[in-house]
Order: sequence, then structure tokens, then C-alpha cells
Amino acid sequence: MPTDGRLKYLRQYPQGPLYAAVTGYHSLIYNNSQLEYAENDVLSGSDGRLALRRLADMFTGRDPAGGDVVLTLDPAVQEAAMAGLEGVTGAVVALDPSTGAVLGMASTPSYDPTLLSSHDPAAIRAYWEELEAAEIDPRRNRAIGDNYPPGSLFKVIVAAAALEDGLTPDSVVPAPRELPSRTAAGSSPTSAARRAAPAGNSPHRRPHHLLQHRLRPAGDRHGRGARPRDGRGVRHGRRGFRDPLDVAPSGVGDIVDDAALAQTSIGQRDVRMTPLQAAMIAATVANDGVQMKPYLVDQVQAPDLTVIDSTESEVWREPISAEVANQLTEMMVSVVADGSGRAARIPGIEVAGKTGTAQVSEDVADHTWFMGFAPADDPQIAVAVFVANGGGTGGERSAPIARQVIEAYLDGQGG
Repeated sequence: MPTDGRLKYLRQYPQGPLYAAVTGYHSLIYNNSQLEYAENDVLSGSDGRLALRRLADMFTGRDPAGGDVVLTLDPAVQEAAMAGLEGVTGAVVALDPSTGAVLGMASTPSYDPTLLSSHDPAAIRAYWEELEAAEIDPRRNRAIGDNYPPGSLFKVIVAAAALEDGLTPDSVVPAPRELPSRTAAGSSPTSAARRAAPAGNSPHRRPHHLLQHRLRPAGDRHGRGARPRDGRGVRHGRRGFRDPLDVAPSGVGDIVDDAALAQTSIGQRDVRMTPLQAAMIAATVANDGVQMKPYLVDQVQAPDLTVIDSTESEVWREPISAEVANQLTEMMVSVVADGSGRAARIPGIEVAGKTGTAQVSEDVADHTWFMGFAPADDPQIAVAVFVANGGGTGGERSAPIARQVIEAYLDGQGG
């Protein structure tokens, strides 16, 4: 907005805390962050695509003006996500599974970037010190800026590997009382570990070799170590998603023995996943096994609102077959209809999902997760919900938030 001060314009964020994790801040003292940093050239008018506009400004005497960055975020989704996360530390990511457009990216706790963008240095420093002193940093975008043990969410990848290996959703898998252990296993479910272990006649008789042949490649195909990129969107590599926003890498870790394999197969030990990665896995299942490149920036506009660049949806890869995706969908529908994800049920709409609960340590409350998509027979939105150290289970803590986000989007689409 225009001002009467020495600095002619003041950056404002009318719904600052709602979008702060994505927009970041523009500060006289602390520079820029998030999209304010990544898209600074467009917003300031120095981007090469605005060169003709700058030349025209020189001849006409107009004040130089910056362009606009139009995001893919859906306001209803963002509001539902932030409302669901109120009072907890966590994150929500929602994607359009058919295009990769990011419909929602929320992180809590949040902050007000307007207070870092004032023209009062003392006030800026005071608010910065307040944020610095917070026990949990509100400036971190937990949807992409950190990774966490996914717990049972990882079983979707294990199940995909098992289905590719010839099992079916109706296959009976023995579940021994205990996981093989050299250290604490961290979770009671053992059927996933059993699926990760080879059958007696398998050529991969040593279980940690099996991970190299099945689980690790499956994890890679779902986004652990590749490098997707779009012109205005995100790129994933071993250092994470970049351009426009930095994203922490997801990973499996080293598998050194049977105990490590068992713990990894249930999403514990060194397995780490960002909420964005979880949403991408759900979106891949929803999109018949085709993984789209995720993107946040829909359009770049000149100051007169003419479109100078836009993002086209693009296929990244096909980590699983359509047949496996359909089988996983069948299994995930049953999780919501009759299993641990019942809190994500929506009357009249079939929801597919997977809950997850991940142990951190004996004296720290568990993380909880939910990822899924809806409608299961015509997916329009895929979502991942992460609640840090909230205790309880993914079905109790995270699934209800996912339901709110899905409902908000489908209601807006007339679904």
C-alpha cells in the first residue's frame, strides 16, 4: 500500500498468519523468506520477463511496478487446514492429484509477516525477538521444511512392493508377535515387516538384500531420491524440493540387518518423510499410479495483469501400475470405511486413506498422520495431515483434520 513516509510503499498481508508458511515475509532488516524470496524479481519488477514493461516505464515516466505471482492455493482448503491445526504443531498439504497443483499448504504455529514488514525498525526487531524466543519456531514451514518418521504411512509403499511381487489385497500375511530386534522396534504391527521379508524360495534370502531389491526402489519411485522440476514449481533431489521453496529430503536410511529392515518397513528407525511427500504418495495412488510434478505458482502476471508465464501440469513418472494403484485404493477405502481411518468418513463420499502413528522416544508423545484422497472413484483432492507430538493415533488426531479439508474443497467444487 502507498505511504506518506520516505519509503513509498508498505508490504501488507491481509491474512498474514493464514498464508505465512508459503508467502514468508519481506523485511527491511531480515530480508525475505519463502515465496517473497523466491519470487522477489517478479514482485520487485526486475524479472527479465518484465523487461519490456520497464523500458516502457522509462519512456512514459511511469513509476516502475512489480508483477504479480498467482498461486494455486484454494482459500477454502487453506482455511480448513489452519482451522484443523489450531492449537497443535503440525502441517497439512493438499494436492490436485491429476495436475500436481498445491491446493493447500498449512503449518502451525504460524506468525504475522505484516509485523516483520513494517517501516518501524524497533517494532520489527521486537517481533523478531518474540519469534526467536518461541519454544516452537513459527517461521518454519513444517509442510516442507522438516521430515518426520511416517509410521504406518510407509506401509503403503511396502504394500505396493508386495502387490508388485504377486500378493493381492486378499492375501493373508502372517504377523508374528514381535519384530526381529537388535534395538527397540518402535511399533507393534508386524505384518508389514513380514511382507518386507522374502519367502523361503526367494532369490533374495537375506532380508536386508530384499530392501535393496524391493522396498528401497519402491521408495525411490515414490519420490525419495529423484529430481522433479517444473518451471515455476518444485524440484526434488537428495537435497529436497527447490524452486521456488526449499524442501527437506525424504529418505529411508541404511538397512544393516533384519531388525533394521523390520523397523524400516513400519516407517520407523531412519525413515523420514515430509507432509508434502506423503500427499504426493496419496496423489499418485489416486491418479492411477501416475505422479505429477507438484507446483505452487499458477501464473506470473505483469503489472497490467496480463499473463507472462503460466505453469502447465506435467507428468513426473509412473512409480506404480494402474492395477497396483487400484488395489491400493481398495485397501485404503477399507481403512476409512471399517478401519483406523473412520474419522475421515464423509457421508455420501467414499474416502480412501491411511493412518499413521510414529513413536519418537519413550518420554515424548507420538506423531500422528493421515493421508488419503476423495472421492475414491473420481479423485479430486489428495491430502496429508501431520500432527507433531500430539499423542493418540492418526485416526484420532489427524484423520478428522483431513476430513475437514476434503469437505471444504469438495463443497467448493459442488461435490
